[in-house]
Amino acid sequence: MARLQLRNLEKDYASFRAVHGINLDIEDGEFMVLVGPSGCAKSTTLRMIAGLERITGGEIRIGGELVNDKPPGERGISMVFQNYALYPHMKVRKNLSFSMRLKRRPKDEIENATQDVSKTLEIEALLDRLPKQLSGGQAQRVAVGRALIKKPQVFLFDEPLSNLDAKLRASMRVRITDLHKRLKAEGQQATVVYVTHDQTEAMTMGDRICVMKEGHIMQVADPVTLYNKPANSFVAGFIGSPEMNLIDATLDSDRSINIAGQKLQLGPQLMDRLAANAPKDIILGVRPQHFSLATPDTANALSGKISHVEFMGHEVYLHVQAGKNRLIAVVPSHAYDRKSLRDDQVWLSADAASAHIFNRQSGDNISLD
Repeated sequence: MARLQLRNLEKDYASFRAVHGINLDIEDGEFMVLVGPSGCAKSTTLRMIAGLERITGGEIRIGGELVNDKPPGERGISMVFQNYALYPHMKVRKNLSFSMRLKRRPKDEIENATQDVSKTLEIEALLDRLPKQLSGGQAQRVAVGRALIKKPQVFLFDEPLSNLDAKLRASMRVRITDLHKRLKAEGQQATVVYVTHDQTEAMTMGDRICVMKEGHIMQVADPVTLYNKPANSFVAGFIGSPEMNLIDATLDSDRSINIAGQKLQLGPQLMDRLAANAPKDIILGVRPQHFSLATPDTANALSGKISHVEFMGHEVYLHVQAGKNRLIAVVPSHAYDRKSLRDDQVWLSADAASAHIFNRQSGDNISLD
């Protein structure tokens, strides 16, 4: 059983509180991603789980056991660092087996475990190389293998792919998630806590995602829920690429939405989700993919001027200035023809069923079901 529980976890540095009493349950075999911008305390949280940072308050339980005062080596965890942390003077074979040799395991057991791990990660041909002879992707696989050979209760990953190029990051994402699925299928310990600032990594790898901001948990949910039902404007703006358009607006007495003088009626579905006492000052959230190109006579369309265009192949990112609001719309390449526009003026229609309304003061999503 490798369930991980954080209860009222706090971390202070002198007079500064970095982690504010967070609570999180990570189930046995779950792949949990901690994501957020730099400085949100996700790595600090991971280091407290590992025992590399002393906690100020609260509890950490691994497999039901309180581990607050246990040293890292006795917590049943294994960690993969951003910089790989391989011993430069040891060949891959010895790097992989170092923890087993430290525990004086029998030679044949060490050799069998080294062969099994190297086969799983497809690094058999690298066993007699030094770390300096490895590429970034190869070094990262060795670092994962060194964690895997310990057969820990919980795997901890601290931004392990941030030093790799984009193509290699995509490949390693698949390798790590496939490895997690394989371990689960074989009945081995497979609880993972993975820290990243890259929301693409979070969305493609995690069973669930914990979004953090300034030492607080903003929302914990599966990727689909985070994308479709963000709890607040911070999550809405952080999850998704390009990020959600967050537009300052007012809710008029006729239940229309006023955006710098342009009025939108986003339909009964959205308005019915609002409480009767919804505030006047709101933020309208529309994902770029939920805008479509419209014409001047289209009802409920926002007008603006194109300031920048990014051609992405099968789609186009339109950067549109609508009054004080800078919007991004993602439209199919075949639907966009800039030459047909007069003075780069464009009209955008929003998908009412997919729009969100946030309280401008608290940031809470007041349009959830």
